[in-house]
Amino acid sequence: MATTTTTLGRGGEWEFHLRSLSANSRDSSAASDPASDPYLLQSVRKIYEICKESGSEELVARAYPHMNKLFQRCVSALPQSLSSNGVLLLTILQFFLDFGEVVLHDADASLRAFFRSCLSREFADPVVAEHALEFLNVNTAKILRSHPSILPQFFPLLLKLIAWNGERLEKTFSALLPAMMSTGSFLPLFPSLVDLPILVVALEKVEKNSGTLIGSSIASIQKSTAPEMLLALMDEAYTGSTIEDRGGDSGSDDNNTIDISDPVFLELLKDENDGIAERHWTSPAMATTLQAAATSPKSDRLKQALQMAPRFLALFFEIALRDVSNSLLCALIPLVMSRYDTMFPDKVFSFEVRKRLSDFMLAVFQRSPDCIALLKKPIINRLGEAYNSPAKMELALHLCWAIGEHGAGGTSHKDVARELFENLELLLYENLSSSRVGSSQDMDSKGSSFRKSSQSRLLCFVVTAIAKLATCHHELLPRARVSLAKVARSRISDKRVCSRACDFLGLMNEPAISLSVLGPPSGGVKGPGIVNWNEGGSKMIANIPFYILNEQEGPPFHDFSFSDILPGQSAPPFL
Repeated sequence: MATTTTTLGRGGEWEFHLRSLSANSRDSSAASDPASDPYLLQSVRKIYEICKESGSEELVARAYPHMNKLFQRCVSALPQSLSSNGVLLLTILQFFLDFGEVVLHDADASLRAFFRSCLSREFADPVVAEHALEFLNVNTAKILRSHPSILPQFFPLLLKLIAWNGERLEKTFSALLPAMMSTGSFLPLFPSLVDLPILVVALEKVEKNSGTLIGSSIASIQKSTAPEMLLALMDEAYTGSTIEDRGGDSGSDDNNTIDISDPVFLELLKDENDGIAERHWTSPAMATTLQAAATSPKSDRLKQALQMAPRFLALFFEIALRDVSNSLLCALIPLVMSRYDTMFPDKVFSFEVRKRLSDFMLAVFQRSPDCIALLKKPIINRLGEAYNSPAKMELALHLCWAIGEHGAGGTSHKDVARELFENLELLLYENLSSSRVGSSQDMDSKGSSFRKSSQSRLLCFVVTAIAKLATCHHELLPRARVSLAKVARSRISDKRVCSRACDFLGLMNEPAISLSVLGPPSGGVKGPGIVNWNEGGSKMIANIPFYILNEQEGPPFHDFSFSDILPGQSAPPFL
């Protein structure tokens, strides 16, 4: 009844489009480029709509052989095709996903063929890119249920798509990002998101040196050598075959051409996820490209990537903290540390990314303090690099705070606490030497003044971490008193450090007050009379930092709000 009603109600439309589909699937003259028929897409859509509306398994069974044959012909014709096949293949894929159970068709191979053969060539086409993201968003649940490895496997290709098409597709890409995260793709996805601006630079270099990736017509895109170059790069990465040097006949006078055999660009331009690969940041090609990108005017596409990447990272970290296991989070932290000073050289971009990296790292330590004990070695290594760059010093500040705040992982990790304490001592004594802080040389130099200010700030964090560690692990108290006494008696130009050390020494003489202010770590067992500072919003107490209690002049480093404990009253003037 459903078949009869549909056929009669659509005025024979079904038979007309089915004959058109059948003719295209068997016509040898159209075999080289089936998508060149301008009416074929309309016929495929009509067939799908009629099958969807009727709910007839008989109609689906009649249409399936023609759909399947047409899909295979389109995929085979892609290397020679002058027309866009993306929208047509997506429509057929929708038919496979919706009616696969009726005709016993496993869409896994079809989806992989679309990514490998079609989207890898047409990701720069804005129409195909938009339809591809819409298709994946609509069918996310089906794909994750029946084909869970597809999206995590091809996230590099989807990153190329969003890198080239920009903020216009940011919303739909963000909705799809959680589906790309799996156990196998979680770690490789992080550096790929950080490197999104560098991916844009690489794609623009390919376009400049080897032909346009996008033009006024689909034919110009397909005739371009750039998509074939990307496929050749993939082939070299996977098979080891060589690629001929295209620099001689590229027609470009750019001296900063990409060495396409460089592992950096082979990694950046790949289409599939093969796990984490070493990023060769010291390679000549990467150094030359980044230097040129930093000094030359930025393209609109690069500007958009610099704005999108931090937002994608924020979403990535939000999902990670909500859904990912502690073991994977601990595995990600060393990668986060390694990328803190290794990213695209743009000041605003670097600030936004580092803020998200530090917030995520501290959130992981707050959620699972045991991670500090598990990551003892990388933490020690990063503390030893505190003076290599301002970014690494900032990372060391965050690590010092986390070590002290969480007691090096808790009272059960005494050996780890001792090793971290020793490294904090070493960092402290290095700062106390005349070559680090307190030297009278170059006092008029702005660079020297900034260095001394940064080192004084680091000293404050180290002193606080030592005091907190000793409060949590009582066996470290004698060594902590010695260290703090040396700071208090030292001739440091910044008196704030000495004053803080004296404050902590005084607190240690009052164990009850010291436990209340400096410990125990988050989640620890609190004894009677110990103040729970986390309840400041409901019990009229506040975690006032020593910076304010010591009546230090000038604004604090951070903003502190009293609105929770003093409702209706304005903040103090020094805030």
